[in-house]
Amino acid sequence: MKTFSLRLRLTLLLALATLVALGIAAWVVDWRADAEMQQRFDSALLARAQAFAAVAQFGERNAAVESDVRRSNLFPGAAGRSWYQLGCGDVVIAHSSEIPPRIAAANTPRFGDVRLHDGRLLREVALRFAHANAMPAAHPGTCELRYALDRGPLDEILGTLDLILLGSILGACLVVLALTPWLVRRGLRPLSTLDAAMARIGPDAPGERLPRTDTRELAPLVARFNEVLARMDEGLARERQFAAGLAHELRTRLAELRTLVDVEMRYPSEHDPREVLGEIGNIGGELEATVGALLQLTRIESGVQAAQREAVDVQALVTRVLARRGEALRARGLRLDRGNAQATVRIETDPALLEIVLDNLLGNAIAYAPAGGTVGVCVTLERIEIGNAAPELGESDLARFGQRFWRKGAGENGAGHAGLGLALAQASARALGMRLEFALQNAQLLATLHWA
Repeated sequence: MKTFSLRLRLTLLLALATLVALGIAAWVVDWRADAEMQQRFDSALLARAQAFAAVAQFGERNAAVESDVRRSNLFPGAAGRSWYQLGCGDVVIAHSSEIPPRIAAANTPRFGDVRLHDGRLLREVALRFAHANAMPAAHPGTCELRYALDRGPLDEILGTLDLILLGSILGACLVVLALTPWLVRRGLRPLSTLDAAMARIGPDAPGERLPRTDTRELAPLVARFNEVLARMDEGLARERQFAAGLAHELRTRLAELRTLVDVEMRYPSEHDPREVLGEIGNIGGELEATVGALLQLTRIESGVQAAQREAVDVQALVTRVLARRGEALRARGLRLDRGNAQATVRIETDPALLEIVLDNLLGNAIAYAPAGGTVGVCVTLERIEIGNAAPELGESDLARFGQRFWRKGAGENGAGHAGLGLALAQASARALGMRLEFALQNAQLLATLHWA
């Protein structure tokens, strides 16, 4: 995959943006400066032409008028700096030694650029005015003045301004090109800090997080990345816990299985082979149940198995679970007490997860209740209560309920149980948004599942 440098890209983009911005700004400044200089030049030209017209307007309509104009020091036409022609009707009253090219006059002053025969460019204004003195009928009283100045000095100033602006743009671009890499490096310094922090993150450093940053654009990225790391650490912790628990339980059961096989091979007993195989099958079933419970617990805690809510008849669900546990109830001589429960209780929940909770709570009560005792089940509109006698439990044991692979004591009640039932029930209850509580009342263990 082809890679590119973010610093180089930012440098080029910034330089290009600066060049375009400065170019547009210089063009606007040059346009405004040219317009302003042209306007001022035209204003000065018009003022001189109007002053010239004022001298001619109030002079006598004879040769003295031309004499008056030529005696004026304001408009030295012979000096090569101004050109003019003054006429009234068809009569030319006065003109400079070189007559400027003609542009049409109008009621308002008109400006235009004209060129002499020698190539010089002039700025000319043409205006009309009425002569103040009476005129013979053959000579109308409306006069026309065409007055021009050399615009060479103006063009020189405008050219100098253009060179200054162009030089400023090039100089600014060179400065930007020189400073941008350094500025980009400073601007991207937080990324270098994050890169160094990421290098320390890995499976061998659980809990490592990216440092908080005060860069507004990077703060959300750092927060999301830390959230991802937290979820990965949780998943890794669950996998390690699963592997550790599974290894512990498998090691115990496999050791028991190997011992049974070794003893039978070295010291054959008179037991029926079917009994030995049946015991081996029981151990295998317990291992299968343990692995299944661990996998289900991991799926629930990781959120893979999410709650799918629908209407559930709790009484019917309890009856189905008890029917599945009926053989264990009869084998231990236990009596079932359903109490004065509601006839029908319907709630919105996930039936599969709720069945996991009820199956593990009832299975735990049946397995640990004293033989010949009573298992109580009471369903109300707000909760379900499952109770059994627990003379060996103390208040300190309740704090350990739900811990994986924890069982109270050993013996026949603990045989065949991996200590995952209550952990699975609590995880399922949390996934359902319910609350599972345990309490001891008069040597009776009472498990209560609240949904309201």
